[in-house]
Parts: sequence; structure tokens; C-alpha cells
Amino acid sequence: MTIRRLIAPTRAEIAALADVFDRYREHYGEQPGPTGAAAWLAANIATGRLDAFVAEVDGGIVGFATVAPVPASLRLAQFWQIRDLYVSPGHRRQGIARALLEAVRGAASAAGAERLSLLTEADNEAALRLYAAGGYEVVDRYRSLTLPLSQRP
Repeated sequence: MTIRRLIAPTRAEIAALADVFDRYREHYGEQPGPTGAAAWLAANIATGRLDAFVAEVDGGIVGFATVAPVPASLRLAQFWQIRDLYVSPGHRRQGIARALLEAVRGAASAAGAERLSLLTEADNEAALRLYAAGGYEVVDRYRSLTLPLSQRP
């Protein structure tokens, strides 16, 4: 297994990531859309709004983490938010998610980020155990709020 950050990814790298990314989206109930996923990933990575780290086994992508740099206004700095973390079902429980988190942590530290943050569902016990083992702590003093701006079918 190798972990690497996609820097100026090729079309083939975006297509390979989009294939796994689309399975991740389907896992959460979204309709398949590999072409749209590839376009979305390419646009967000190219503009720097998103970084992608991939886990590869035998030359194929089996997992990924996406990260967004976020301005930390109070500290006049920046933090990184892990937006997505996914490992294909056949490759789980092999340390891949942990390796992706460590790669993100190293890159965030090297970039001078103040902290890493992430969100997950309150009932996602496997993810919560993984994050706790990596040193992540639940922050109870904040509440996540959402205001929908569009109606989705």
C-alpha cells in the first residue's frame, strides 16, 4: 500500500479517484455520476479548494481522503478540515484509513495548519473509534447547524 497526495493530477488520476469517490457517494445514498464526480474533483483540486490523498494497492486507488484548507480568523492562521475519508469495503481493516489520516496530518503540519478537524455521524461507531485512536477529540461546546439553500428531490 502507498499513500500519496495528488498534486496536479492527470486526467487518468482524476478518473481513478472519481471511480472510488462515486462509490463513496453511493454509500451515502447519492445517485451514481462518475462523469460529474470527475469534473467536480478536477475543478476543486485545480482551484486549491480541495486536496486529495489516495491509498493505492497494486496500482489502483482503494481509498482516499479529501481535505479543505480553512481560514482560522481568530488565530490569523489556517486549519485543515477533512471532508471525506473512504476505503473500499474489500480493503477495510488493513490500516489504510489510519495511513491516510497520518498522511493528512503530516501534510497539515508541514503547511503550518493550526489543527485538523472533521465531522462524522454521531452513530458511526467505527469512524469514531478510528478518529479517537488517532487523537481526535469530540468538541461538545459547538453545535453543527445547516441552512438548506436548495430543494433536492
